[in-house]
Formats: sequence, structure tokens, C-alpha cells
Amino acid sequence: MRSIDVSDAVWTARQSAWVPKPDDARTPYDVDYARIVHSHAFRRLQGKTQILNLGDSDFYRTRLTHTLEVAQIASGITRQIRTFFMDHPAYAYIPDESLVNTISYCHDIGHPPFGHGGEVALNYCMRDAGGYEGNGQTLRIVSKLEKMSARHGADLTRRALLGMMKYPVAFSRVHNPELSPQLAANTSTVRLIDRERSAPPKCYMDGEQEVVDWVLEPLSERDRSLFCSFESKDAKHGKSLFKSWDCSIMDLADDIAYGVHDFEDAIALGLVREEQFREDISAEDCTAFLDDLIESNREKYSGNAYEQMISGLFGDPNRRKQFIGKLVHFFIVAVQIKQNEAFSEPLLKYKAALPEGHSKVLDALKGFVFKRVIQAPNVQHLEFKGQTMVVAVFETLMSEPEAFLPEEVYLDFKNTEDGSRVVCDYVASMTDMMLLKTYDRLFSPRMGSIFDRV
Repeated sequence: MRSIDVSDAVWTARQSAWVPKPDDARTPYDVDYARIVHSHAFRRLQGKTQILNLGDSDFYRTRLTHTLEVAQIASGITRQIRTFFMDHPAYAYIPDESLVNTISYCHDIGHPPFGHGGEVALNYCMRDAGGYEGNGQTLRIVSKLEKMSARHGADLTRRALLGMMKYPVAFSRVHNPELSPQLAANTSTVRLIDRERSAPPKCYMDGEQEVVDWVLEPLSERDRSLFCSFESKDAKHGKSLFKSWDCSIMDLADDIAYGVHDFEDAIALGLVREEQFREDISAEDCTAFLDDLIESNREKYSGNAYEQMISGLFGDPNRRKQFIGKLVHFFIVAVQIKQNEAFSEPLLKYKAALPEGHSKVLDALKGFVFKRVIQAPNVQHLEFKGQTMVVAVFETLMSEPEAFLPEEVYLDFKNTEDGSRVVCDYVASMTDMMLLKTYDRLFSPRMGSIFDRV
């Protein structure tokens, strides 16, 4: 593990200029890690499901268990790079374990109740007030909303903030006005949001520009301009082009966890069937993984690796878990380092990536989960219902803030010029169950009690 030295001072700095006491043995990234583990936002992940609230089960993944898996995979990627790339120029900049865990633990804390559906709903609610995007909310939480410093939220190190900045472009720059949120045009008796138009661009919100400027301050003007560049496309929002070195490790781990572990959930919960897998993912799509299986045991897998894989994934649960482990290992050990000479800053120059064949396998798994689970009608019904509840709660709270907001939230509302952002922060922070209970308390005919927690 690389030790922290004076050359890191600019990246271990905090906005508040806080420094530990002399008897504190922790590295700056150990401090970051401790602050996130003990944060309110991290704990709330246990009440937010990874896809949707699928009911009571001791198996399906919450945002918290997904986050722990992302951190474990990211640590595995980092360890792999540290072991097999000792002669690579990126070696001196490999993040230590506390930093990797901090970035991984933060990657989903900005997501609202009901996942992407809740994100679309809040972006509609904030259509005239700067929008809403889950990754942008993560930056807002750690730099403003957590209460571990007077003015700077969790007051994390500059490098940790850089690492969790997945989309380093402002909402106003990448938002396509032609896709501004609005109500659906094809309804007459109910008011429904246009879900496609209400999906936000991937970005940070403009209100976080101050912290973004501080994070990027050490970069040269050329590096900063390139890092914050984006691609414009007709009839779509703009798309950022670059991530930092640390972020690329976390992002790859997130993709692996989504593609493999969410796929595992889908099989175990009966959301997908073997014939659907055969229809969508061919042996050709899995060539790299099948070759790896054959190489590991030619006697067992040669000639029928595809059938062995399917029977392993869709058969006995114990064997399925073994194949899920093989898939995760297959991706981690193949990680490569790509280099972009356009950047002078090492933390931007390097990127963790998979070889083409491995990427093809992962993309196939992610596409399968998206098509057969996320886009399935039974899941879309629940996503729609979650969106409707989020919009209803937000608009009710905004209609009479003093009457409906908790006292401490109303104080923030009253003392800021941007009251809608305060209400947005409050709704976004809710767990799935808290949002359900709030909706029920406001709209259900059941009388309720004055002693119900608000």
C-alpha cells in the first residue's frame, strides 16, 4: 500500500483546512472513510432497494449491500493492479484501500427513494429550479448536507471528492432544453409526468459549482477544460467524456456488481428465465468467459462450456453462486490500465478498463438485466407508482411548507432563497419506507396518529 507523503498535500487538503491532532494515527483517507461510514446518508442505504422495493426477502440486494459489493470489487481491482502493474507509471498513484472504500461507499448515497424512478420524479419537480440528478446529489450531500463541519458537509479530501465525481459537467451545460420535463400529453383525466422527457442528464447540479471549482483548482487550465468537456447529441442531453483514475476503478466495480449481482438477484427471485437468457445472450457474446472456463478445466468444459454455464447459472443455487464468483473473478483479474496522454495530471491520465472481449460479456449481462428486469412491465408498474408518490409528496410539502415540513427542515426552508432545493433534499434523503409512510400519512383515508414520526 502506498503511503501518504508530502507530494499528496494538495489532494489530501479539505475545504475547511481541517488537520488532525498530532496523536491521530489515521491517514487523511482513513478519516474520509470513517466520516462516510458514520454518515446519515450511508446508513439510509439500507432502506433503499437496488432496483425497486420487491417485498420482504432475505436475499435481494438493497443499496447498502450493493454498495458493499462495489467496495469489495473495487478493492479487488486495486489489489490486482498493485500486484501486477508494479512497473507501470500509474503504480505511484494507485489509491489506498480507505480511499477506494470511501469513493465506493459514496457512489449511491445521492439516489432518492425508488431508484431511477424517484430520480426522474424529482427532476420533474425541480424542472424550474436547477433540476435533480442522483450523482450530483451525492456531491451535494458530502460537500454541504452532512453535518461533520460548519460549512462543508462531510469535509472530505479533494482527491476523494474528485473520485466520486462521475460526471464532471454542470446541469445547465448538458441539459437539452428540448427535453425539459413536462406532463404527459396523452392523458385527460389524470396528470402524469412524461417520464422520458423528465429523465435528467448525468451531471452535477449548478449549485455545487463552488465545490467543483475547489476540487479542480490544482489542475492546469487545459486539463480542467478537457476533463469538463462533453459530447452533444441531437434530441439527447449532453454526455460527459472523462472520469478520474480513482473514479474509473469505482465505476468499473459498479458495472460488474450491476451486471453480475443484479443478474444473480433476477435469477434467484424468478424475474428471468433460462429461455430468455438463451434468446438474448449467445455463446458468441460470452466467448471470452467460455474460453476462460475451458482454460481452467479443459476436461470439464471443453465442447459444452455454454451449456455448462447456463446449467450452472439457472440450476442449483450453490452451483449458481460458484458461477457468479467465477464471473466476478473473470472480470477483476482482466483489468487493464489505459492511458490518455492528453492529460498532464496523473489522476486524470490513467483509467481502469476491461479488454474488449470481457467488456462484451459484461455489456451483455447489463443489457439483459435492463431489458428483462428494469424494463419489464411488472417492474415498470412499481417504478411508475413510486414516481407518482414522490411527486405527490414533494408538491404537497411545497404547497404549505410550514404546515407539512418537520420543524428543522422548515427552518432551513425559511432561511434560504432556494426553498424548493431544501424540500428536494428532504424527499431525496427518504428511504423507500419513509416515503411510503409519508405518502400514506398525507393521502390515505386511514386516520393515523399525531404520534407517528414525521
